[in-house]
Amino acid sequence: MLTPENVQTLAAELAEAERTHGVIPRITARHPEATVEDAYAIQGVWRDAQLAAGRRLVGRKIGLTSKAMQQATGITEPDYGVMFDDTVWSTGAVLPFERFSNVRIEVELAFLLKEPLEGPGCTLIDVLRATEYVTPALEILNSHIELEGRTIVDTISDNAAYGAMVTGGVPTRPDQLDLRWVSTLLYRNETIEETGVAAGVLGHPATGVAWLADKFHEHGARLEAGEIILAGSYTRPMWVERGDTVFADYGPMGTITCRFD
Repeated sequence: MLTPENVQTLAAELAEAERTHGVIPRITARHPEATVEDAYAIQGVWRDAQLAAGRRLVGRKIGLTSKAMQQATGITEPDYGVMFDDTVWSTGAVLPFERFSNVRIEVELAFLLKEPLEGPGCTLIDVLRATEYVTPALEILNSHIELEGRTIVDTISDNAAYGAMVTGGVPTRPDQLDLRWVSTLLYRNETIEETGVAAGVLGHPATGVAWLADKFHEHGARLEAGEIILAGSYTRPMWVERGDTVFADYGPMGTITCRFD
């Protein structure tokens, strides 16, 4: 495992990389002894520094919950990170491309909690009962660690590669439709690049939220009412460049669009 000094140093490196929109060498290349626990410790130090600087936590993201994403990254274990208030955008937004590194888009559903969720043994039904509504969301990946050879330790340390979220479409109560069958067409500059069905996330997107509640319980924590939880992508990540327009069609749940300038 890493020393506390290593954890502090790496968290500071990642904070500086975010500030400068840069990329640092792989942690696992420099510290092959680093564990998943070390990675969450790095993320936690980085998170606490951001909170101390005045950012406000609004939710959590879950990653690598579908076969599509696991195959795309070569990582087979889910992970999670935090979302701050200054990373949430609404459909139609024009996003500054230079704010992000290694910019990619994922198709997801976001759960707004009306009640706390706590493990152990949190179930899909528990998640649906605790959810105020589900809304379409695009996650913007923002990697500050070099991608080649990256492992789950690198990804978790880097706040699970979360950069921003764009929400839109029609917020829907979870009892109004079978969330497994939510499907999405993802376009870049009017060309379909990816398609997917939400059941690709662990059989049901709410299962990812239940997994996260159980993970939090291991650390004596819970998901709180009012938090937004991104359940994980059910398509592969789509690369975007400056000037690209992104459009996601969720059928009856509406659409999301954004542009990178």
